[in-house]
Amino acid sequence: MIYMDYNATTPCDRRVLESMLPYFGEEFGNPSSLYQSARTAKKAVDGARAQVAALLACRDEEIFFTSGGTEADNWAIKGTAFYLKDRGRHIITSGIEHHAVLNACKFLEKLGYEITYLHVDRYGVVDIEELKKSIRKDTILITIMYANNEIGTIQPVKEIAGIAREKGIYFHTDAVQAAGKIPFSAKEIGADMLSLSGHKFYGPKGIGALYARKGVKLSPFLHGGEQEKGKRAGTENVPAIVGMGKAAEIAAVEMEEESANVRKLRDRLEKELTGKIPEIIVNGHPENRLHNTLNLCIKHIEGEGILLHLDFEGICASSGSACTSGSLEPSHVLLAIGLPHEIAHGSLRLSLGKHNTEQDVDRVVEVLPGIAAKLREMSPFWNKGK
Repeated sequence: MIYMDYNATTPCDRRVLESMLPYFGEEFGNPSSLYQSARTAKKAVDGARAQVAALLACRDEEIFFTSGGTEADNWAIKGTAFYLKDRGRHIITSGIEHHAVLNACKFLEKLGYEITYLHVDRYGVVDIEELKKSIRKDTILITIMYANNEIGTIQPVKEIAGIAREKGIYFHTDAVQAAGKIPFSAKEIGADMLSLSGHKFYGPKGIGALYARKGVKLSPFLHGGEQEKGKRAGTENVPAIVGMGKAAEIAAVEMEEESANVRKLRDRLEKELTGKIPEIIVNGHPENRLHNTLNLCIKHIEGEGILLHLDFEGICASSGSACTSGSLEPSHVLLAIGLPHEIAHGSLRLSLGKHNTEQDVDRVVEVLPGIAAKLREMSPFWNKGK
């Protein structure tokens, strides 16, 4: 199998798995209890918290574990909305956010909150001037993703954070695709809240974290016990937390070298495919883009057909976000950057990772042009154009 869907999920690093194994068996204590095995579990959770904090260059006490990036996004948005409801009910986001953000905002709209959805340019970059003009006296939150999961475009989050801070507005960034791939400091960015997910950087699924700057006030998302300083109830998933901590530790050391290697593979893949397949569009910013992400639109064919043929050849890819793979609608991200429906339907996302090789690139370059040609021969739009 050739796996090129690392933005959907990553394989769990062997070192991560090994760090988790004891906490499924002999070290099974509940961190909230008081006896020795519980203290061992609590020490493991605290150690993982420190590892994640080190990745973001923030304080340990600013990291709160969640069930994943989706919960972290929901908590940041709804927690802010509910805590500051008496101050205002206006939130600003963009039209290309992950559905964890967009659907959380749509939920709040049903409760009477007003949401402004910023436009983006053809590369997927938010309009800073529109952002400034959208700020109102009752604006309580700006939430803009760090890097887009479909096209890889990196947003000017530091500039956006500065605008928010100047106006006394909370700024949250969904950094699920950025954490572990891009070296950054939460303090340097200036975000008040930041979401991340373990399985995007070779950790386990079902675990994530919310960075909340010291002093940020949020309503709890889950109610129950006093876990996570009373902010997030529920018995801690100790094995997964330990795994995420180890994955963060590894990423902090290895991500720069991995980024350089993966970028070379991605750039070669892009150059060869665009040279071999006519009428192909590369989506996303040409420079400010995740080093591993290549999003293409191959005109006159359906993305689903491409994926099925690639799967037959043992190649795993996607047409966009894994969270919308069951939808027949074209990507909301591609529509937002101005692509018409008929072109957006022909999208293909190839996202690479540390296990990919030159041979993987060779194989994709070998089979994809033939797949595109075959599907185009069956397309009435392609034959009409000819």
